[in-house]
Amino acid sequence: MQIRTNHLSRLILIGVMLIIGGSSCSISSIRFPDGFPSLSTPDLSDGSLSAPLPMAQTTFIATLPEPLQAGESLLLTILDEVTGLALNSISYGMTTRDPLTYTATVPLPVNSIVKYRYVRNSTVQIVEDTSSNLAIRYRLYSVKTPGEVQDVIADWSDKTFTRGTGSVQGRVLNADTGTPLPNLLVSAGGQQYITDSAGRFELSSLATGTQNLVVYSMDGLYQTFQQGALIGPGQTTSVEIQVAPTPIVNVTFEVSTPPDTVPGAPVRIAGNLLQLGNTFADLQGGLNVSPDRMPVLTLTADGKYSTSLGLPVGAYLQYKYSLGDGFWNAEHKESGAFVLRELIVPAKDLVIHDAVQTWQSGISSPILFETQVPSLTPPGDIIYIQFNPYGWTEPIPMWPLGNNRWAYKLYGPLNMFVSFGYRYCRNGQCGSTDDLETSGGGTLGHQVTVSQAAQDIQDTVSAWKWFENPESTAILGSQVNPRAAGFWSGVEFQSMFRPNWSYYMPQAFASIQALGANRVILTPSWTFSSASPLAFAPIPGRDPMWIDSAIMISQARALGLKVVLYPNPQFIGSETDFWSAAPQDPAWWQNWFDHYRAFAVNFADLANQTGADALILGGENINPALPGGILPDGTPASLPEDIDQEWKTIIFEVRQHFTGTILWAFPFNRTDLQTPLTFLQDTDGIYLLLNAPLSNNPIATKSDFTEEAGRLLDNEISPLPSLLDKPLYLAIAYPSATGSANGCIPNGMGGCSEWSSLSQPNPDLQSANVDLQLQADIYEAILNAVNARPWVTGLISRGFYPPAGLQDQSASVHGKSAADILWYWFPRMSGAVQ
Repeated sequence: MQIRTNHLSRLILIGVMLIIGGSSCSISSIRFPDGFPSLSTPDLSDGSLSAPLPMAQTTFIATLPEPLQAGESLLLTILDEVTGLALNSISYGMTTRDPLTYTATVPLPVNSIVKYRYVRNSTVQIVEDTSSNLAIRYRLYSVKTPGEVQDVIADWSDKTFTRGTGSVQGRVLNADTGTPLPNLLVSAGGQQYITDSAGRFELSSLATGTQNLVVYSMDGLYQTFQQGALIGPGQTTSVEIQVAPTPIVNVTFEVSTPPDTVPGAPVRIAGNLLQLGNTFADLQGGLNVSPDRMPVLTLTADGKYSTSLGLPVGAYLQYKYSLGDGFWNAEHKESGAFVLRELIVPAKDLVIHDAVQTWQSGISSPILFETQVPSLTPPGDIIYIQFNPYGWTEPIPMWPLGNNRWAYKLYGPLNMFVSFGYRYCRNGQCGSTDDLETSGGGTLGHQVTVSQAAQDIQDTVSAWKWFENPESTAILGSQVNPRAAGFWSGVEFQSMFRPNWSYYMPQAFASIQALGANRVILTPSWTFSSASPLAFAPIPGRDPMWIDSAIMISQARALGLKVVLYPNPQFIGSETDFWSAAPQDPAWWQNWFDHYRAFAVNFADLANQTGADALILGGENINPALPGGILPDGTPASLPEDIDQEWKTIIFEVRQHFTGTILWAFPFNRTDLQTPLTFLQDTDGIYLLLNAPLSNNPIATKSDFTEEAGRLLDNEISPLPSLLDKPLYLAIAYPSATGSANGCIPNGMGGCSEWSSLSQPNPDLQSANVDLQLQADIYEAILNAVNARPWVTGLISRGFYPPAGLQDQSASVHGKSAADILWYWFPRMSGAVQ
């Protein structure tokens, strides 16, 4: 156990850097004096570039699925994940060895980690993809000495080939302790997999032949492993890989900035490691680094910027300084080219002296954006600006001026554009928290034309989307019966996740604590990306990484909240499409249960190692796999006969990894409640998911809702805890939208919308109107019904949107009238307020 704790503490160290690094508004409010006086030019040479890294000649040998057509050529493209995978790549033409084999030899830095892929250069450039027709982000190669890389190109994005495939699977262990390692990136053939708590990985449908297998620590805490793997047709190669941990040294970055840098503007470091802002995800606009996760340097008395980071010895760093992210307002050379610095972290503490040549690219003048935001803007919010040069990119935090005024000076790369769009939003959630005039995904934003003349654009945000006129709710005092110790008054997060939410999690937990809640239910996820072959694993950008979840648990517990983990499967595309493509034969079902078991055990280990209070299994997204399971299209699932035993086995194994409370999430459905689920006897309680109709009368009152909620509890729900002799926790999801009370929010096509489809950042539902009071009335009605029924052992509000309060159609209570209802009831139910 101590070994695992030490591993987790190393991850938490990186997490602390992520939290502190993203504190974009920890600086003093910036004041722009007239004329923007410049800082004095520092007397500092660029020491980081004075000793270039040694280079190794590396030969890439690529085997094609078919010969190229006349006029086509093959390119080796080296990618830059700091600027953005879609930007700043370097391509090398490859030469023919025979019609199916091409080679290229390029110099690469010794001890570097190279990210690359192959491109077929035709009338347009065609990027390679996998045998399963999935896009290849990049391949990995660890450069140690001059050598060769053998790759097999399985497919092109514009073609499909039928060829032999095989798989490689295994575990990654700590070489010193033998313990499994989560959160490592395993790559072969352009496929990627993030290891789980068992160190497990699997890469399926790899093209036959020799593939380069790489295990890469995204935070550098472990040494890189690399070895050629021979993939045989129809065969699965099993491997056990050991990687050694790396010590940490202190690296101090000190940088001088150009004279035209705005005084006090936050300077960040963008880099290729997790702790330098890399999300290892495909973010908006082809970017990969999030400014909210990048370290912020401190302005020192001599006008330089400095920060000290604990970094792993031997780690290959690619980094740059920026007033934005890796693309916007990042440093450039005087020629206008992007800067990408390189460093191998030495085995001793280091001070690096750098100098930014310029923030600008080309002769275009910087553009100053200033905006006045509404006085109703929550005081803890940060205003962002989002740019649209070819599509919306990642939002950038602006600089506070005080009195609801914000500014941002854009230096570059303006040479790349003639004009572009922009908009403002709250807390980096552009598309959800926008300026009312430029809201949603379809807008091009305000337009600005690049010019050699200086521009000062002054805007006023008249109102925020979904936050036009926030008002508190008048609460009628009710006699609240204090509940017994152990009663859950909780808030459950929505299951969607975005990497830039991390910065706003402490604020979200503080809001939940202020409601008087005693528990927060976190909803980490893995994603089903394919039904056949079955692929179920965490995908960066969609699913929180292990370190993200560990940090969130630590933050919530620091505020006195008990943490419950409720892991949720998600789907690329629709759940209906997934199940329609599933073979559902016995072998497929066994594979499905093996994957779900790994998923459940992963989060049991996370709960155990981070001190979570409880773990919830089940939920809406696995209903077809339960006894009597029904597919989304209404047809019965073709389940194996021993289905109940499969679930009993999973629960038993989870208990070997987590000794806390284990609940089963069960959607309320009159038919489901009649289906015998004997494995529920092996759990510690039922987490009942309720969004049942409370009235069919469009003019029903709060009293009508209370009466129906009581009837549901007494007649249809109470037999369940009595039958199982288990406690029942009621988790409710009622959107603040018309139709919420009668169980049918109109979808505009004659049907009803799922409540979760209204969660941000999903598109707005035009066929339903916001009704905050209706949601508040439903909450008060259910709380009154629960108040009279002591056998209900918890009340949880579902669908909480963490990064910002919104008065939208969703089930989230963040910033809504229903939160005021909870604020009254929760502390009185727990006995904290008499």
